[in-house]
Amino acid sequence: MTHISQQFNLEGKVAIITGSSKGIGKAIAKGFAQNGASVVISSRNQEACDAVVKEFADEGLKAVGIACHVANDTHRKALVAKTIEAFGRIDILVNNAAINPTFCPLEEVDDMAVFDKIMDVNVKAPWRLANLVLPHFQKNNNGSVINIASVEALTPGFGLGLYSTSKAAILMLSKNQAKEWGRFGVRSNAICPGLIKTKFSAALWQNEKILGKIEKTIPSGRMGNPEEMVGLACLLASDAGSYMTGGTYTADGGYLISG
Repeated sequence: MTHISQQFNLEGKVAIITGSSKGIGKAIAKGFAQNGASVVISSRNQEACDAVVKEFADEGLKAVGIACHVANDTHRKALVAKTIEAFGRIDILVNNAAINPTFCPLEEVDDMAVFDKIMDVNVKAPWRLANLVLPHFQKNNNGSVINIASVEALTPGFGLGLYSTSKAAILMLSKNQAKEWGRFGVRSNAICPGLIKTKFSAALWQNEKILGKIEKTIPSGRMGNPEEMVGLACLLASDAGSYMTGGTYTADGGYLISG
């Protein structure tokens, strides 16, 4: 039986992490690289990707930067092709890139373009990118898809209705990937972070009134940090999580039990 410390070893694995020039994506990419993986840093801005790659290289970590607007199918195909060109394989896909351009009640969103944009980035892109990566998983009869959802996918909040709907769709996408792709040796799981201190969630934590209200209801009494998502992602990416598929895993400081 493999020793547990060896199971978390990602040596020889190649991981694509979307939206990884900052926040949760960057933290996960760094965690993977520290465990031996070669990582692809990806976001819409090539300069932002290159800055992270340089930072990682200074620490002796293996990474390349490939700009990709995940809502663009040409970009998605190029991301996969360039990853194969750089590393020759793909073992892990973390669908982390997401948007939420609106923070208001559902009835106040009357622009269909906003709905379409959220669904294109948060739902369509993870589905399409995973489909593009699947043939490379099949070559090795092994692969791990990690879809970053949100606690908002599990319980309704206020002002985040469309975002919540998109993330709820990600949970079912993960389950269907797990059910349909298990025969290819592919696992798919979803991580639901709670309130994490990132630029993405700034509208919540920069509002002291909202932050104070949330923190009073969280058993841990505080918001989380991006680095606190890394352990769970490493588990799901590694052999330690080899029997975990189709699951939804929260890292929310107890937010979901506070009600």
